[in-house]
Amino acid sequence: MDERRRLVLASTSAYRRALLERLGLTFECAAPEVDESALQDEAPAETARRLAQAKAAVVAPRFPGALVIGSDQVASLGPLRLGKPGNHANAARQLQALSGQTAQFDTAVCVLDVAREAAWVRVVPCRVTFRRLDARLIEAYLQREQAYDCAGSAKSEGLGIALIERMQTEDPTALIGLPLIALTELLAAAGLPVIG
Repeated sequence: MDERRRLVLASTSAYRRALLERLGLTFECAAPEVDESALQDEAPAETARRLAQAKAAVVAPRFPGALVIGSDQVASLGPLRLGKPGNHANAARQLQALSGQTAQFDTAVCVLDVAREAAWVRVVPCRVTFRRLDARLIEAYLQREQAYDCAGSAKSEGLGIALIERMQTEDPTALIGLPLIALTELLAAAGLPVIG
């Protein structure tokens, strides 16, 4: 890969890294230092879009000539934002709140062409309806899969799929944290087709 097409993932997420590896592209990772707080009255999808762009932009100066991928996900249950639980008690509370409910996961991806100062951005929504979850089921799940670093506390790529009744999305990889269908379109627009 020449310097102009150097590819950088602006993320330290193991989930995003594993998803990007599926495309068989050579890339490197860089940590984006970005304040991820929502702005007042900002819709979840707009927060995700803004942060995906900000992550790519903050990493870009370190990689002149590169294509930089930024991504962000905001999960919400009505007006409530669902962050990463961080521990067992918070994860249990999140899953209790999600029992029988439908949550929205808005995942944004940005491809920033540093050389051309051009960016392409997409937000991919995913509506996830959870089964009815009693305290015993929640505890059994969290004993087997400590999903403390996942907003919503259920890893759809793992055992958490058993907690979900249905998903409505154009791209199931969006729920994991990097919408690959959208990303392949954006990379092609930026001059880096995944195949060909």
